[in-house]
Amino acid sequence: MYTVTLIPGDGIGPSIVEAATRVIESTGVPIQWEVAAAGLAAVDIVKDPLPQSTIDSVKKNGVALKGPLTTLLGKGFRSVNVALRKEFDLYINLRPAKSFEGVVSRYKDVDIVMFRENIEEFYSGIEHYIDAQKSAAETIGVVTRFGSERIVRAAFDYARKHGRKKVTLVHKANIMKFTGGLFLDVGKSVAAEYPDITFDDKIVDNMAMQLVMKPEQFDVIVTTNLFGDILSDLCSGLVGGLGVAPGANIGTTAAIFEAVHGSAPDIAGKNLANPSAIILASAMMLEHLGETAAATRVHRAVEAILKQGTHVTRDLNPQSTTGTKEMADAIIREIKANQPE
Repeated sequence: MYTVTLIPGDGIGPSIVEAATRVIESTGVPIQWEVAAAGLAAVDIVKDPLPQSTIDSVKKNGVALKGPLTTLLGKGFRSVNVALRKEFDLYINLRPAKSFEGVVSRYKDVDIVMFRENIEEFYSGIEHYIDAQKSAAETIGVVTRFGSERIVRAAFDYARKHGRKKVTLVHKANIMKFTGGLFLDVGKSVAAEYPDITFDDKIVDNMAMQLVMKPEQFDVIVTTNLFGDILSDLCSGLVGGLGVAPGANIGTTAAIFEAVHGSAPDIAGKNLANPSAIILASAMMLEHLGETAAATRVHRAVEAILKQGTHVTRDLNPQSTTGTKEMADAIIREIKANQPE
């Protein structure tokens, strides 16, 4: 029996998270869910978007499944997602982008895994106004050898474990010669320890163009925090958008799996939200727990339902009348129809 922290989130979060838990339960993997609040739901209850009780739950269990959270702009609260990453040193932001038959996109054969450094650089929180009039502001991007090495090594270890052939490091070392240069130098050094995996590097602006022109040339990508934030969404766009984009934030002591799209409060409670991303994130969570066979069954079931295109939400098929619950039901039926003997 696994105990996993469950953070339903805001907006559509509770409905898609419920769909995901039902899908996971249909695999037979025994999970006890420990429900914890964060985001607007937590503010409503305890006036804190990230209560200590939620932090304690994740710390105890080491694994969490999280729905989308609303960032309160201009309310004095920092992003809960960023706070969770810092609290648990979740230095890996793992974002697969894979084409699915049945999902409308401009490309057919994209299969990219993005490793984004999740703690350092321009998201490290070192920023301030430089004058009393607040007419100018400064953000400092910190890149360390330690932080660079562990994210690059994570990308190479993943590539080796999953039979991937190539790792591309993305940087801006031609302009940011110290921070970008350090990241690139560390990347080259680590790459030398993995002679079985092809390594190359790309300047970020060229990388953006190459991804749009010929995405199939890329396999595993590793980059710094800001570039990774931008390019991971670009990669999601190559395969049909954030509705089919799972994500994970992983450290040495904890891992949080999530849908990377927003909380969409305008359709909350209407049974309209596409649960694909959070269900695919659940499959990533199962693999992380060592339940590889169950993870594969979930992924294949999602693939099958997306390919059929009849039991999917309206964003995937405008003629469909299927809702969040019904799409999860279809995925569950597919899983059960393919149960091992």
